[in-house]
Amino acid sequence: MKIKRFQDWEQRKLGDYTDLITKGTTPKDKANIGEVTFVKVENISGGKINSNSRISIDEHENYLKRSKLKESDILFSIAGTLGRTAVVDKSILPANTNQALSIIRGYKFDTDFLLTSLNGKVVNDFIRKNPTIGAQPNLSLEQVGNLIVWTPSKDEQQHIGNFFRKLESTITLHQQKYDHLIQLKKAYLDLMFPKIGECTPKVRFVDFHDNWEQRKLQESIKVMDGDRGSNYPHDSDFFENGDTLFLDTGNVTKNGFKFDSVKYITKEKDEQLRAGKLEKNDFVLTSRGTLGNVGFYDESVYKLHPKLRINSAMLILRNTDNQLSYSYLHTLLKGKLISDFMRKNQVGSAQPHITKSEFLKLDLNVPCDTEEQNKVGEFFKNLDQTITLHQQKIASLKSLKQAYLQKMFV
Repeated sequence: MKIKRFQDWEQRKLGDYTDLITKGTTPKDKANIGEVTFVKVENISGGKINSNSRISIDEHENYLKRSKLKESDILFSIAGTLGRTAVVDKSILPANTNQALSIIRGYKFDTDFLLTSLNGKVVNDFIRKNPTIGAQPNLSLEQVGNLIVWTPSKDEQQHIGNFFRKLESTITLHQQKYDHLIQLKKAYLDLMFPKIGECTPKVRFVDFHDNWEQRKLQESIKVMDGDRGSNYPHDSDFFENGDTLFLDTGNVTKNGFKFDSVKYITKEKDEQLRAGKLEKNDFVLTSRGTLGNVGFYDESVYKLHPKLRINSAMLILRNTDNQLSYSYLHTLLKGKLISDFMRKNQVGSAQPHITKSEFLKLDLNVPCDTEEQNKVGEFFKNLDQTITLHQQKIASLKSLKQAYLQKMFV
């Protein structure tokens, strides 16, 4: 989209083009009961206000009356996370807010243009010019009033504001679809696997009626430790390029393997190691620190990285007798079964971990018919792929927004 410049932009101090900049205070009554919406920083996301907090009319009309919100007020976060913005819609009124949000009222700017400015360049410029801002940054009302907003004509403001409003709406739409799919997956995981003490799930594919069976993990899966022997690689053994990729826990995420920051070891060093070598179709499970992340060393990953080793903070799970379909096993390992087991059986606090011997006690619920296993596994595989596509789309749109913010503002 091309935006035509109608005239030169000018610097405007926010306080000079605003009737009122104020903030609220913390309610004395913590009961969260009343008729008035109370907005906090965490209630603002994607330019929208979503709050279930409440205060009484008495508080709203008395000691909190300075921060009574009006339609079209802009809320701007000034404590913790700077620059969260939202415009007050009449649907949430009566409403009030606390001291972490400033109220900007009677502004002489297009609403969407000002929202976009405050949410991006204005705050970034302020932080850049004030490097002393700490880990918990705060802005005073005076500093808010002194923020500089580069401003075009009203007509150009409207064009820019509309553009970013539509772009933000598209991002929000994809975020809502993504959130819905995440909730849908949780629901299906609950419905398509038997509950404790039951033999069949509530929802299953047609033509399958037999009871599921419970197996010990070790009956079907060989579990091996990552490398921790005397020849464990030291810093001097790692290179930017080499024969074998050596993974640590940072390379295994909730979404599988991540290879954007990797280390290599030489062929000679690889031959000295006695553990942690992956074979095609192995699963990798993080067992120390961040628990329960799963990587599947399938054909596609194997073609890219034919030599992989892992460190001692992970376990290798090998489907030795093929009693379980790989897609079904992948679904099990990524699901609630593993996360619940890890949470209940982990040891340590500063560095939580789970031992190989403890993990071998895990019980699996398994359909006796491998065809049913395949159908369940493929169903969740396809659902995960759809979720990933929406996640990638959101990331792409956010990146696009940042690029436009750089190009379309002075």
